[in-house]
Amino acid sequence: MTAITLYHNPRCSKSRETLKLLESNDVTPTIIKYLDNPLSAEALSMLKQQLGLSSFREMMRTKEADYKAANLGDASVDEAQLLDAMVNNPKLVERPIAVKGEKAVIGRPPENVLALIK
Repeated sequence: MTAITLYHNPRCSKSRETLKLLESNDVTPTIIKYLDNPLSAEALSMLKQQLGLSSFREMMRTKEADYKAANLGDASVDEAQLLDAMVNNPKLVERPIAVKGEKAVIGRPPENVLALIK
């Protein structure tokens, strides 16, 4: 079985629930605390591809105060600017994200990760 990597924020309830759900299904993921070890532009681009998203905005915490303060919801903000914002402010990255092989899911709701273990 291919290992699962979990981009995790232990202070986030959904992230903790996702980890607990994986563990209750006998999966011990590799945990990356992305706030402590921010993701590079290349890693975020790979995650976007693995998630099957068309825009970085789809993997951002759009209700976050920093998102609003930076006016990232403005239609004139391009993909490069969104990516740069996530690289420089990792708390803008939606969490948790679970990855298995070439596929990834956002654990909102946590049950989304079950698609990776079936």
